[in-house]
Order: sequence, then structure tokens, then C-alpha cells
Amino acid sequence: MNKKSISLLFLAIVLLSCSDEKSTEETFPAPTWKQAEAVNETELTKGEYYDKVLGLLVGSAIGDAMGAPTEMWHRDQIRIQDGYVSKLTTLYRPDSPEGPWEDFMEAGSTTDDTRWKYLTTKFLTEKGSIPDSLNAKGFADFLVKCYLNEMKALKNIEAFDPEPIEKQLKQMNWLQEWAKVAKAYADGNIDDYSYARDRFYGGEMACAGMLYAPMIGGVYPTNPNRAYLEAFRLGIFDIGYARDITGLTAAMTARAMRPGVTYGEITAVCYETDPLRYGNSRLVGRLAYQSYQTVKTIVTEAKKVEIPSEKPLKDFSGSNVELAQLNKAYELLDNHLQQIPFHAGEVHLINLAAIEFAEGDFQKAVEFAVNYGRDNDTVAAVTGAILGAMHGFNKLPVAMREKTLSVSKNVIRINLEQLAQELTDAKYD
Repeated sequence: MNKKSISLLFLAIVLLSCSDEKSTEETFPAPTWKQAEAVNETELTKGEYYDKVLGLLVGSAIGDAMGAPTEMWHRDQIRIQDGYVSKLTTLYRPDSPEGPWEDFMEAGSTTDDTRWKYLTTKFLTEKGSIPDSLNAKGFADFLVKCYLNEMKALKNIEAFDPEPIEKQLKQMNWLQEWAKVAKAYADGNIDDYSYARDRFYGGEMACAGMLYAPMIGGVYPTNPNRAYLEAFRLGIFDIGYARDITGLTAAMTARAMRPGVTYGEITAVCYETDPLRYGNSRLVGRLAYQSYQTVKTIVTEAKKVEIPSEKPLKDFSGSNVELAQLNKAYELLDNHLQQIPFHAGEVHLINLAAIEFAEGDFQKAVEFAVNYGRDNDTVAAVTGAILGAMHGFNKLPVAMREKTLSVSKNVIRINLEQLAQELTDAKYD
């Protein structure tokens, strides 16, 4: 028998041996939705739940409204014009489908970040009660219906003056990119869906799911695993690990609703909650968790600064040492920016940095996000939603919460108190 024959015989024996061994063993089962959902929930009373859901909605709207006037600005530009943003200011900027729908709006006015909380709540409550499991096709159908309603409203306008048409066009165009993806998904056309999703906002890994994920977290209070999975299921607009970040955003919001929770327990979700095992990704690991590690390093290094800032900053209420620490944190964050400010990874990173640097303080965290610049209304809306859920409405800054409630209801025509009540009734009745 030659060497080649001996080698083949040896290989055959090894394979047979392995086959016999495996036949007597059970393979380790892959995680399933139900297995990952098997987590005990801490019950909140109906009153506690309403306070936290309203805190989520108003906290997000405060962040949106504070960041909206300077959205996409560099922090140097913010400092030149405003010094340090610590309150609600007039929203004076060009109108746009994704931004404000008017070019001059009262302080406390919001953008698409708040509109997405409204739409998601309407989807969650449209049947009068929260379903056992959220349905991505149902979500896609709902968004397509909303888009068609806006299109119908446009067709019904009969006016010589172009302003009503232009206004309605903004409302329709806001959902246009989303509707293309949603319709293909709802129709079950795999090719059309993948093509539409990969062209969504230019094929960027946008923070799409993060705009509505906090509301999903609010539906599964204190249950991060369940919130993660339901948000992941509805993350049909997300590309790559943006979908993991959508799940984590919902999971952090869910944990934030647990009574007595600490900010560290909220951000720890980034490594404690991984039902789909992103941490096992070959050659890459979990990029969302790496962002958490990066933030820990940034905040640690920034808090080491003891030399006061030489230049005071208008309207900054902290000490000059605290200002120097803030500046250091911003400088370190600059090393991790993405090409596009609304990249999910960047929004996730800044959100975590705001929560960690402010140690869970709502006002300080939202200010951190707003004054850094970039896509600051979205980051501040996410941060505000999570910490608003943590503290509850009654512990939010009084002047800002009351102003935001009033403007949302009377100017934006989104009644946040009513939304919170609808979600509470759907959850508990």
C-alpha cells in the first residue's frame, strides 16, 4: 500500500470515528427568540409606568428641541453663536422634510426625532393593546399607509398659492425614503427590499432604527432582552451592526424603566444583552460593545483633567475644571467620528459618552450631546429618551418639560401626554 493510500485510509478512519462520536452527543442548540425572551419582568404600577413613558417622550422631545437649532453644526460654530446651550431656544433654520416643517418656530419645537416617537406609538397602540410579538410586516404596512395618506392629502390640495403644496410635500417627502423600503418588505419581494434598503439615504449605515427604538423599549419595561429582540425585528431599515445598535437602544430604554436603576446599569446593557450573539462575530466581534469600551476610556481620561480651562464659556454653569474635562471628552470623541454624522455607530458612541460623562444626570447629559454638535438633535433625543425613562416625567427639569409639553401640543400638534396615556392603556388594559 503506497503512502497516498495509507493517508486516505487514515482520513476515512478519523471521519468515521468523529461521526460515531457525534451521533451519541446532542449539539448545542442555537438561541431562539423564545429562549432569549425568557427573562423575568419587574412589574411597574400603572401610575409608575405612565410617569416613565411620559418621561421617555418628553425627555426625547427636550433633547430634540435643544439640538434642533444647531443640528449638524460643529461645536466651534455653536460656541461662537450661542456660547453653551443649556435651555430651549428659538428654532430658526431652513425648513426640510427631516427637520422642522417651518423656517421659524417657537422654542421647544421639534423635528423628525419626535415625529418618529409619535408614529411608533400609534403603530404600537393601533389595535388597542400591545401584541404578544411585534410584527415587522405590520410595521411596514403601517408606514406605507401613512405615506399613502400624505400622498392623498397632496393630491387633494386645490390652491393657486404654492405654499400649501410645498408644506404637504415636506410631510410626504419625510416618509419617502422609508416607504420605498417598507413597501418592498411588506410585499415580500426580497430583491426589491434589499435594493431599497441598501440605497436608503445613500446606502449609509443610518441611525434609522434608533429614531423609534426607545418606544419599543418602553413597551417592555425592565426587560432588555425582550426589548432588544422586538426592536431588532422591526429594524428593517438598518444595515449591518446598525441593527444591533437599534436593539441595544431599545434594551437600554427598557432597563432605564426599572425602579432604582443606575446609569452604569443602563450602559452595561451593551455587554450584558446580546441574544443574537454579535459578540461571537468572526474576525470582528461586537462593534457596538467596542464603542462602549471606547467611551469608558474617553470618560476616564477626561475626568483626570485637573487644570482649569483658561477660557470661560458663556452660560456654562459648571466650574472651569469641569469645562476643561468637557473639552477633553469632546477632543477624544473627535478621534472616532464617522464620515456621516447620522451614522448609527457615531450616534451610539456620543449617546453613551453623554450618559457616562454626566453620570446619568438628565440635564448634563442632554447638554453634553447638544453642545458637541454633529447630529446633535438625534443624539440628544436618544439620550433624553433613555434618561427620561430612568428619572420619569416628574423629575425632569420643570421649565423645559412644561414648555416642551405646551409647544408639542399647540404648535407641533403632538400631544405627548395623550400619547403616554394611549400607550399606558394599551399596556395595562
